[in-house]
Amino acid sequence: MDQHTHHEGHGTDEHTGDKKHDGHSHHRHRSPSVVGDEHSEHGRHQGGGHPKSQPGNSDRAAHEHHRSGGDLSSHAGHTDHSGHESMFRNRFWVSLFLSIPVLLYSPTVQEWLNYSARSFSGSDWVPIVFSVVIFAYGGVPFLSMAIPEIRNKAPGMMTLISMAISVAFVYSVTDFAFDLGEGFFWELVTLIDIMLLGHWLEMRSVRQASGALNELANLMPDEAELLLPDGSTQRVAVASLSNGDSVLIRPGSSIPADGEVVSGESEVNESLVTGESHPVFKSAGDEVIAGAVNGDGSIRVSVSAVGDETALAGIMKLVSEAQASKSRTQLLADRAAGWLFYAAIGVATVTAVAWTIASGFNVETLSRVVTVLVIACPHALGLAIPLVVAISTTVSARNGLLVRDRLALEEARNIDTVVFDKTGTLTEGSLGVNNIRSFGALDEDGVLAITAALEGDSEHLIAKAVREEAESRDLSIPSVSKFIAIKGRGVEAEIGGVVYQVGGPRMLELQHTEIPGEVEDFHALEGGLGRTVIYLLRDSEIVAAFSLSDVVRDESLAAVQQLQGMGVEVAMLTGDSKSVAATVAEELGIETYFAEVLPEHKEQKIAELQADGRRVAMVGDGINDSPALARADIGIAIGSGTNVAIESAGIVLVRNNPLDIGKIVNLSRASYRKMKQNLIWATGYNIVALPLAAGIAAPFGFVPSPALGAVFMSLSTIVVALNAQLLRRVEN
Repeated sequence: MDQHTHHEGHGTDEHTGDKKHDGHSHHRHRSPSVVGDEHSEHGRHQGGGHPKSQPGNSDRAAHEHHRSGGDLSSHAGHTDHSGHESMFRNRFWVSLFLSIPVLLYSPTVQEWLNYSARSFSGSDWVPIVFSVVIFAYGGVPFLSMAIPEIRNKAPGMMTLISMAISVAFVYSVTDFAFDLGEGFFWELVTLIDIMLLGHWLEMRSVRQASGALNELANLMPDEAELLLPDGSTQRVAVASLSNGDSVLIRPGSSIPADGEVVSGESEVNESLVTGESHPVFKSAGDEVIAGAVNGDGSIRVSVSAVGDETALAGIMKLVSEAQASKSRTQLLADRAAGWLFYAAIGVATVTAVAWTIASGFNVETLSRVVTVLVIACPHALGLAIPLVVAISTTVSARNGLLVRDRLALEEARNIDTVVFDKTGTLTEGSLGVNNIRSFGALDEDGVLAITAALEGDSEHLIAKAVREEAESRDLSIPSVSKFIAIKGRGVEAEIGGVVYQVGGPRMLELQHTEIPGEVEDFHALEGGLGRTVIYLLRDSEIVAAFSLSDVVRDESLAAVQQLQGMGVEVAMLTGDSKSVAATVAEELGIETYFAEVLPEHKEQKIAELQADGRRVAMVGDGINDSPALARADIGIAIGSGTNVAIESAGIVLVRNNPLDIGKIVNLSRASYRKMKQNLIWATGYNIVALPLAAGIAAPFGFVPSPALGAVFMSLSTIVVALNAQLLRRVEN
C-alpha cells in the first residue's frame, strides 16, 4: 500500500495506526509551525518572520507619530508632502494675484490685447516692483532647494528651475536699468507662477498617491477598553497597552492591537488591512489584527503585539519603504536632469555664439539665450517617474500586494517562469474529502453523516475534514452512544443500536474484515493519486470508503491559466511524492514540476531554471523556502495578515491567493509602460523645445518667447501627471 494511502509517517493516530499527519492545519493567520510529512517539506514554517524583523527599522529617517502618541504611523523616509503642498499652493495664489499688475502694465501684453493701462506717476515701476516681490516670495524657495544640488556638484531639477528664473530676473532688471529695449518681467512672473503651480500639483498628486499610509494610520483607534482583574473596564491610550493585556472590543469598534480572542464571537472586517473582501468569523483561539473593525459581536482579546510590532505597522513600513525606494528608471530620470542642465548650458552657449555671428551681440541674442535656459526646465521629467512609483505602490497595497523592493516590482514584467511551492500555496495546506464511495444501501450523504457523527469529538485532521464536508452539505448528524477510541486504529460507536467503526487498514485488520474487489479498486485508484483512504464499517463490514488529500485552492487553476495566458510558464516545486505532484500538476495544467525535493535543494531547482536562461519568480510561504526565494529573480512570499515580513522576498502577498501573482505581473507591465510614456513625453518636449528656443525656426518666422516656453513646459507637466494617474485604472 502507498504511504499516503495509509497516512503513514505522521505519528501514531487512532484512525490508521500509522503515522499522524501532524501539520497542514490551515489558519488564516499562522504562527510559525512545522508542517508536512516525509514527502512534503520537513520543517516548513509558514508565514515567515514578524514585521519587526524588517531591515532598517532602527534607523528611521523620519517619524510621523500617530495622534494617540504611538509609533504606528512612522513612515520610513516618508516626505511630508502635505507641508510642501500647502507652501507651493499658498505661494502660487499670492504670486498669481501679484502678477496681475505686472501683466496689466506690460507693454507687450497691452499691445497684444490692444489696450492702454491708466498711467500715473511711477506707473513705469509697477512691473519691476511687483516682479521683485514675486521673485523673492515665489522664486527664492526654488533657489534654496537648489543649494544642496550645487553643493554636491549634482545639478538636478531645482538647479534647472533656479537657473531659468534667475536668468529671466537678472535679464529683466538689467533691461530696466539700462534700457536694453525689451524686458521679461511678465514672462518672469508667469514662469514663476507656472513653476509654483506645477510643484503644487506634483506635491498634491504624490500626497494623494501616498494616502494609503494615512488611511492605514487612521484605522487605529485612539483608545482601548482595558479589562481589569475585577472584570471592569478602563479606557486607556492605545500606546499604553502591553503584551498580555486583555481588552474588550465592542460591536463596531476598531481593534487596537494584534491579539488572540479569548472569549466571544464576531465577524471582523479586515479588508483594509489584509485585502480580505468578506468579514472573517472570529471566536476563542482565533487571531485578530490591529486596525480591523469588529462586527456585531463583542469579543475579549489578549494583546500579543502593540505599536511597531503589529501587522498594520509592518504593512505601513513595507509600503513606506517601497515608496521611498527608487527604481532603475527613476534613477535614470534623476541622471537625465543633470545631463539636461549641462545640455542647456551647452545649447545656450552655441546659441549665443551662433546669433552673435549672425546678427551681432544684441537684445535678440540675449533673448534667445534666456529662452533656451528657461525652456530647459525639466519639470515634467522630474514628475515622470516618482508619480508612477507612488501610484503603483499604492495600487499594490490596495490589492493586497506589499512591495518591499521597488526593483522586484519593476523586474516582474520580465518574468517568464513562475515556480509555485505546492503545499500552502497552490493547495490549502489542509485535508479535504475528495471522493466518497458507498458500498451498501445508504447514499453518499448517508454514510458521510454517520462518519461525521463518529468523528464528532476528534481534533484529528481527517476527522475535521469529514466534519467540514458534512457541514458543507448541510447534513443532519445523528447522535452516537458507547463511543470508543481504539488507539492506533480508529473509533467505534453505536448509532440506533448499530455498531460502526471508522479507520484505516489497521482497523480492517483488527476487525478481520474482508476487502471486496470494488473496495480494492477504489483504494488502488485513489491511492495511486497519493490520497489517504479511510473506511466506514458496520458490524465489521465495509459500507463506505473516503479518500482525502491536501485540497487544491479554488483560485489555483485560474491563477495558472491567467499566467499562462500572459505568456508566463508555470512550474511547481514540492517535497511530496511524484504521484501526488503529478496529480496536482495534471489538475492545474502544469507541465513542469519537481517532486520529492528536500527543502535544502529547492534553491538548486531555481538555479537550474535560471541556468537555462529563464527569468524566475519563486512563490513560497515558509522559512524553508527562503533560500529559493532569495535565489529567484523575484521572491514572492504568500503570507498572512500577521506575518507580512519575510526577509528574502521582494513582494509579500497579504492574502493567501495565487491569483495575486498575475496582478504583480500586470501591474509591473503597466507601470513600466507609464514610465516609458512619461519619459518619452518629458524628454521629447526638451528635444523639440530647445532647438526652437535656440532659434532654429527663426527663418520661418517662429521665435518662441520664454513665457511661451514656460506654457509649453507646463502643458508637458500636466500631460505627464494625468498619464500617471491613469495607472489607477489598471485592472487587477
